[in-house]
Amino acid sequence: MGFLAGPLAFGMASKRTEQTLARLADLTPRKIVAELDRYIVGQGDAKKAVAIALRNRWRRQRAPEPIRNEIAPNNIILIGPTGVGKTEIARRLAKLAGAPFVKVEASKFTEVGYVGRDVEGMVRDLVESAVDMVRNERETEVEDLANDKVDERILDLLLPAPAEPAAPKAAEGERVFVASAEGAVSQEQEAAKERHKRTREKLKQLLLDGQLEQREVEIEVAQTSPQLLDVAGGQGPGGNEGMGNIGDMLAELIPRKKKKRTVTVADARRLLLDEEFDKLINFDDVVTDAMERVETLGIVFLDEIDKIAGARGEAGGPDVSREGVQRDLLPIVEGSNVQTKHGMVKTDHVLFIAAGAFHVSKPSDLIPELQGRFPIRVELKPLTEADLLRIMTEPENALTKQYAALIAAEGAALEITPDAIAEIARTAAQVNSRMENIGARRLHTVMTTLLEDVMYELPDRGTEPVKIDARVVRERLKAIAEDEDLRKYIL
Repeated sequence: MGFLAGPLAFGMASKRTEQTLARLADLTPRKIVAELDRYIVGQGDAKKAVAIALRNRWRRQRAPEPIRNEIAPNNIILIGPTGVGKTEIARRLAKLAGAPFVKVEASKFTEVGYVGRDVEGMVRDLVESAVDMVRNERETEVEDLANDKVDERILDLLLPAPAEPAAPKAAEGERVFVASAEGAVSQEQEAAKERHKRTREKLKQLLLDGQLEQREVEIEVAQTSPQLLDVAGGQGPGGNEGMGNIGDMLAELIPRKKKKRTVTVADARRLLLDEEFDKLINFDDVVTDAMERVETLGIVFLDEIDKIAGARGEAGGPDVSREGVQRDLLPIVEGSNVQTKHGMVKTDHVLFIAAGAFHVSKPSDLIPELQGRFPIRVELKPLTEADLLRIMTEPENALTKQYAALIAAEGAALEITPDAIAEIARTAAQVNSRMENIGARRLHTVMTTLLEDVMYELPDRGTEPVKIDARVVRERLKAIAEDEDLRKYIL
């Protein structure tokens, strides 16, 4: 097993990509599941599947060079009703991995020849996500240096350096001697420089203490050409995505005019910080690392894939392009080269996680070639009343904690008794069973209705604690739970 160490383990990966892979080394499947458990209740099979898929990204990079390119990603289809955690699993997984991630809706893609988004757009979005990620990392590395440079520039604006005395002009054929025998002029200049230096030090301390944030300064800012970008970029419904590259190239060719603006020190700091980052960060290196990270670690979450699945063999009707979208999607998932404005990207090792409720259609309605590219299928279970009860309290972003934070912003405290939480979960489960099952999202509608009057009156009621028990829950939700017509609109 000697191939597991040494430079061969990471091939030609850049130093920063190696650092990202090194962070993945500590994420064992068990640790990944434990992290997902902090935010998502249940769905152990789905968590286990994505944890293995993520770990395999690291394992592939540790494989010997000859076999590495032959190891295909374990693309996954998550099957389950809405509101059970499909999207949340993918979102948390991407944050955990520090990998380029993009979530796209399959329903917005159309077959080539129809007005709509091209499927290659998801890869372009993934590249832009990676560029932003790498740039943010570089900005963090040089943030202290950039802030120091910005402080110096702001001090120059607040207290310009004393002007050098202009040399007297000599008549034609004459010589002029500036300094006197005593050097009086030089002494005055040195004294002025010393006063400026002392004043600048005092100003710098005030600046660092945040006491000059509202002082106004005049700076030069570069202007963009929004009209040109809108026309050339093809933005808006039905716009041509490929034209965006032309718009970017034209914007680079046209000189950017500078305009003087009077802004506060706080606003100047933000504008100047962007300029300093541009000077300190080599954008070509950012793009190179981003492209490498996309090809090595990129994750595309393809939501609502069931919306492009229809019974094969049917012709005509509004869904004529469904199979066409699948065929356009196939080469991207299978592995192909996609042209982006930053260069060509290979999708051979991008991980695709698809998700869909499959209420009307079923996974077997996808074309066989596309089914084969998603070998791992995981069915997520509908949420029970017990699951909803856990969702209300266990995750770090639980609804009870969210509402407690919102109410605390007004100076009050939210107290929800355990029996009240149980009653909320029971009501949500009951409504889900009678109507469309929207999973954990039903808790949002129940909580919103329950606390509607409280949230409205909160600024006027003072800091008295907000107490919710089971009796209050039953009283406020009774009319809605019993009235079919009201429940149809409110819940």
